[in-house]
Amino acid sequence: MKISKEVRRTSRQLFRLCMVNGKLDESRVRMIVDKIIATKPRGYHGLLDSLAAQVRNEIESQRAVVESATPLTADIQSGLNTSLSQKYGRELALEYHIKPELLGGIRVKVGSDVWDGSVKARLEALKASLS
Repeated sequence: MKISKEVRRTSRQLFRLCMVNGKLDESRVRMIVDKIIATKPRGYHGLLDSLAAQVRNEIESQRAVVESATPLTADIQSGLNTSLSQKYGRELALEYHIKPELLGGIRVKVGSDVWDGSVKARLEALKASLS
């Protein structure tokens, strides 16, 4: 669904109202969504879609998914937590997943940023360069 510039601008303003001290406030999001649904302004479907996308992006940017072929030691986990927190300037919620198909190394995803240091990715890159 294509939305107008006015609706996009309004959704950004509403999203900023949902932030408290740089963090997303769930109660404000619910209050704003309830108000939009109650008043049903022109283009409110697009407004809700745009606001939902911004909220989703903010939530995803606050967590890091770390995939590895084998379980990571506590030292490696704390080092990753420290380095990612420094890089992003805030604490991130880290989720660790074991993916044996990576063969070795790790893959880290924070929001739309992906760092793939897995053996599988390196082998695929080598295969692509030989083709």
